[in-house]
Amino acid sequence: FPAFPSKLVATLPKQNTTNPTSPKKHATNMNKQAFFSLSLVLVFIFHCTTTLAQPAQAPAPPGPTNVTKILEKAGQFTILIRLLKSTKVADQINQQLNDTNNGLTLLAPSDSAFSNLKSGTLNSLTDEQKVELIQFHILPNFLSISNFQTVSNPLRTQAGDSRPGEFPLNVTTSGNSVNISSGLVNTTVGGSVYSDNQLAVYQVDSVLLPQAIFAPRPPAPAPAPAGPKAKTKKKATAGSPNSATADQNGAMSLRLSRHGFLLSIGVAVIAA
Repeated sequence: FPAFPSKLVATLPKQNTTNPTSPKKHATNMNKQAFFSLSLVLVFIFHCTTTLAQPAQAPAPPGPTNVTKILEKAGQFTILIRLLKSTKVADQINQQLNDTNNGLTLLAPSDSAFSNLKSGTLNSLTDEQKVELIQFHILPNFLSISNFQTVSNPLRTQAGDSRPGEFPLNVTTSGNSVNISSGLVNTTVGGSVYSDNQLAVYQVDSVLLPQAIFAPRPPAPAPAPAGPKAKTKKKATAGSPNSATADQNGAMSLRLSRHGFLLSIGVAVIAA
């Protein structure tokens, strides 16, 4: 056993007496990492402070309101769009919304609502009547669904007077259900198509027909019977048959008068 210790020492792995990462070098690396992290934090704080110090940018102003584009985006309003353009009512709506603070409410009949009209109804209208028909579906103020519960009947439209027989609309509500009557047509206000607190567009299931255009007119009164005509004597004119007869009768009367006068003289002579 004397040689065992030396062999044991020879077979043991040689220990590395040098530390690859000395405490001093490790401390230096830690300082560098801490400095780098602190730099990132300072850059982030500076960026946030600069961003918050800047005034918030105002949102870009919205484009001008265009009622036909709103309806085109919604779909199912092809006929209404055509009438709005042909009557120039669309231009009136856009100008009023963009130039003033007066709100508007559009009751928009869908294409199916127009298809339920009697054939030839729209073609039978004059240009002025088409304008009145479209304006009859426009209320001159903004109305939300809840506002319909507090309005006073009859509603005035842009078509004109709301007197009976003219352009009145009457509203009845039941909960969130809104019914509108023109006196000839009753319809229900459907879902909201568009609303921006200035313009409200609601779909309606029927075309509202104003009484001033579509109400049957009473027949015109019959003319009063003519009274009896007074008899008038026709005055004879010279050269007419009646004139000749009158002349003959006058001459005969004159001769008879002369003959009677002479006869009276003769009788008087005889008597004397």
